Amino acid sequence: MASTVEELQKDLEEVKVLLEKATRKRVRDALTAEKSKIETEIKNKMQQKSQRKAELLENEKPAAVVAPITTGYTVKISNYGWDQSDKFVKIYITLTGVHQVPAENVQVHFTERLSLIIWDGQVHILKSFDLLVKNLNGKSYSMIVNNLLKPISVEGSSKKIKTDTVLILCRKKAENTRWDYLTQVEKECKEKEKPSYDTETDPSEGLMNVLKKIYEDGDDDMKRTINKAWVESREKQAKGDTEF
Repeated sequence: MASTVEELQKDLEEVKVLLEKATRKRVRDALTAEKSKIETEIKNKMQQKSQRKAELLENEKPAAVVAPITTGYTVKISNYGWDQSDKFVKIYITLTGVHQVPAENVQVHFTERLSLIIWDGQVHILKSFDLLVKNLNGKSYSMIVNNLLKPISVEGSSKKIKTDTVLILCRKKAENTRWDYLTQVEKECKEKEKPSYDTETDPSEGLMNVLKKIYEDGDDDMKRTINKAWVESREKQAKGDTEF
């Protein structure tokens, strides 16, 4: 393009020289028209050159660097505290800085659905909630609690964000009832840990408790064996023979 503009410049200079020397009106008019035409051409070429130069400079600008929003890995929440009122079971989760993230980054879902899990010969309803905190200090935090001890109202349950704390409010379906445990699993584990008899009581009473426990947990053969031994023991005691 540079050579084209230079050629047009030379043409223009030559037309100007001829225009100065021309004396005939018809020739001067023709040269003047040619002069205007060349000047317009040069102007257009220069504008095109400037536009292309601006486009090149724009394309050479480094692209704006946008820091990716990353949530890193997900941390499972295992530490929490809970208490209750007449209407709510309250779960407290401590997360430093959670009050500073956008509200939509803290999500809690409450569910109550039929489950095929059976214990005590009954089909139970799984009551649960799950918490997900996104992009807190480059990480996500999650907590899932399945099978709450008693039914909750999904519609009446909610969450609150406090300084460094997420408060989950599970609305009790049956108000003014006490929850001794948060989940059914916790209840079962705690009850299994209870001793089957008290070592401080009379040894014979402890033995009776052990036999009772074996009888309740045993199959039909075990129960028949224990019943037979019990009857024989009672018969011997009636005859004055205390040997068991």
